[in-house]
Amino acid sequence: MPYPYSKINEDDINYIKKVTSPDRVWVGEDIKKEFYHDEMPEYGVYPPELYVEAVSTEEVSAIMKHAYERNIPVTARGAGTGLAGGATCKYGGIMLSLMRMNKILGVDKQNLTITTQPGALLTEVADAAAAEGLFYPPDPGERTASIGGTIITNAGGMKAVRYGVTRDYVRCIEAVMPDGSIMNFSSNVVKNTTGFDIKDLIVGSEGVLCIVTELTLKLIMPPKFTETLVMVFDDIKPCIETVPKLLQTPYIPTAIEFLERELLEIVERCLNKPFPVPEGNDCLIVMYDASTKEELEAAQEQAANIALEMGAKDVKICNTPERIGSVWSVRAAILEGMKADSQAQEECDVVVPRAKIAEFVTAAKEIGKKYSIRVIVCGHAGDGNIHTELLRQNLSDEVWETNTKACLKELYAKSKELGGQLSGEHGIGNGRLEYFENFISDRLYKLHKDIKLAFDDKLILNPGKVIEFE
Repeated sequence: MPYPYSKINEDDINYIKKVTSPDRVWVGEDIKKEFYHDEMPEYGVYPPELYVEAVSTEEVSAIMKHAYERNIPVTARGAGTGLAGGATCKYGGIMLSLMRMNKILGVDKQNLTITTQPGALLTEVADAAAAEGLFYPPDPGERTASIGGTIITNAGGMKAVRYGVTRDYVRCIEAVMPDGSIMNFSSNVVKNTTGFDIKDLIVGSEGVLCIVTELTLKLIMPPKFTETLVMVFDDIKPCIETVPKLLQTPYIPTAIEFLERELLEIVERCLNKPFPVPEGNDCLIVMYDASTKEELEAAQEQAANIALEMGAKDVKICNTPERIGSVWSVRAAILEGMKADSQAQEECDVVVPRAKIAEFVTAAKEIGKKYSIRVIVCGHAGDGNIHTELLRQNLSDEVWETNTKACLKELYAKSKELGGQLSGEHGIGNGRLEYFENFISDRLYKLHKDIKLAFDDKLILNPGKVIEFE
């Protein structure tokens, strides 16, 4: 713990009620447990001393100014759909919810942008853009995430192969600093070399640098045609080795997802969501968008020929909204299915060079066997982001904890050996904190600390996440 933070007293409670509203403030045992953990409670459930729902930038500013003066830790929270233990009050203090700041402030069709508060849901932002004939491409699996949460985690998702990640769509950010000051980073311009690009530093910073209170995001024109291919294989090696060949064609896939049959069976058994293609042990789900029907057909034909040459048993074309929806709904249900099937789970969210995916997947299976842990691999094969799922079998609590740590240590070492990174999209948070420092160089870790201190000299904003101070 970096400092002996101040405990919240009656004066603090009364002040926060005064600058917000008493009906939006909860204290102690009145705070519901669901408000202080994310989708991976295994990474920590820490009760805040006070929970407050802000409705404006000015309220956030007033809360932060008081917290800064009193040395009270504050953790901002969106929809709570994160998978890294990031939005938890590790050292108590204030949990600041932004979910009532959920207004979409407008679509600018001339500049192709949308401006929104952080509590709007990703699906609401996408729908508002679509209502104006425009398209917001970032599409992580959890569409009920808050848009602010996707910004501070730099969410990737399935369509990153063609369209990029969230950072590629952030034009400008309004944010509240730890001392309560309100800052604007960049503006609604297409490019900017006016000093350091601090905006891009904030994107993906996991809430440890500032609190995002307003966003302007880039939109694009939507594709006119979209279809999905399902490529089924009997063996994992040719399945994964098909990925780089698909990326070497003139037609850029929108998404390439890899799924094992075992995982598909879990989703069907536990959630009653059957995958519409029953054949094969492993499969690739490949989406293509195009501006013409001819372009789409040419892309699909070439992709299907590549898959068959690589040994695919079959290639199914999903060319109706119903068929496409049935395939992607199974993909979206993976996390829910694993939770239903296993009493405990852990995830290794590495990203490796695409040419090394097959090597990592093979190694991950062997490492899992070594520690008697059921390892299932899936993920965004198109950008090398492999979700290696560790599911608990008949292991005692002690053995599960010991073996999981040993397994993760080897998986991260393998990723590093292959030129990969610790996390592809879920972030460090609290869940991967113990692995981060050893994964990067001492100098780079110190640089992270220096950046944190430059923004937050009292270390009050979401402390104990990403980096830890002794």
